[in-house]
Amino acid sequence: MRIGELAERAGTTTRTLRYYESRGLLAARRGANGYRDYDEADLRLLEQIRVLQDFGFDLEDTRPFVDCLRAGHDAGDACPASLDVYRAKLAELDACIARMQDVRAEVAAQLARAEVAADAGIPGGPDPKCHLS
Repeated sequence: MRIGELAERAGTTTRTLRYYESRGLLAARRGANGYRDYDEADLRLLEQIRVLQDFGFDLEDTRPFVDCLRAGHDAGDACPASLDVYRAKLAELDACIARMQDVRAEVAAQLARAEVAADAGIPGGPDPKCHLS
């Protein structure tokens, strides 16, 4: 299939496909007429890249999954390098979750202090005349 058809089927643009090609993630074969030629395996690579990017993986993080598919595996995560990327992403997510839990706890503590101050009429607490309608 030609680049336009692949882009349409993959839900992306020809520009994106050319970019992936320049990064070595997609390899186009050339027909006798010089046009890029792709097959169903290329569509599968693009679907793998898209799923991973939807989950927040950087484009470069998709490379081991693409390489794994190119090596003939049924799934892009059947290779050790792909599993390493999963592990790194989980560690990154765990760190983000921990940070968000810390922020949430701090906001909850600030709210609790502000509510106590408002209820006690402590100066510096929220002004009871300030409210949103």
